[in-house]
Amino acid sequence: MLIFHLGGVQASIFSLLIIIALILAFVMLGSHWIKNHILAFAAESWVIAALSLAIGITGHYPELIFIAALTALFRGTLLPYLLVRIVNGLGQNREFTPLLQPASSIVLGGFLVLFSYAVAEKLGVRMNLVDNIAVLALTAMFALKLIGFLMLVLRAEAVSSILGLLVIENGIFLGSQILVPGMPLLLEMVILFDLLIIVSTFGMLIRYLHKEVGSTSSRALTRLVG
Repeated sequence: MLIFHLGGVQASIFSLLIIIALILAFVMLGSHWIKNHILAFAAESWVIAALSLAIGITGHYPELIFIAALTALFRGTLLPYLLVRIVNGLGQNREFTPLLQPASSIVLGGFLVLFSYAVAEKLGVRMNLVDNIAVLALTAMFALKLIGFLMLVLRAEAVSSILGLLVIENGIFLGSQILVPGMPLLLEMVILFDLLIIVSTFGMLIRYLHKEVGSTSSRALTRLVG
């Protein structure tokens, strides 16, 4: 749980950062262009880094200041750079065959946020969460996970699938910063390293897929070969 008391100004700043992170997820849902998705993910990661920094300073968690720097470096800079390199190498910057158009995806995302709020509010009552910021963090965590899962379902391009996984992970990370800010530094570093390995591995698989199949869309994969 949130283990330090927040003043009015601090709670407002935290709430603003959480809401901005959530809005940036909708930017990904509302665009066909993959580079827009990557830029929105990079901006979302920087916002979460700013949130970690603010919590570290306010709650006197020096390790969170270090984690904020790593988050900005890895999630906000290095991972988007690797994804942009993959997109440039493929010469494919548009999602051509989504199951839903961007406007419909945004509406569906809005319903997922409402569902997340309903779940977070009930959990807040059961867990005696007295701070609204804790309920908001739970809402954002559930909503980002569901929006990331929605991207995995609706988008066909492999890079969009990677971004869906990263959005899910961003949701978990954002929630942990507010609800359990004292997580071990080593655990956070392992998660960041895992993300780097995931993106690098997927990048190699996507290039192989493009070379062998001529497409990076999951719609082109109609059979499995053992």
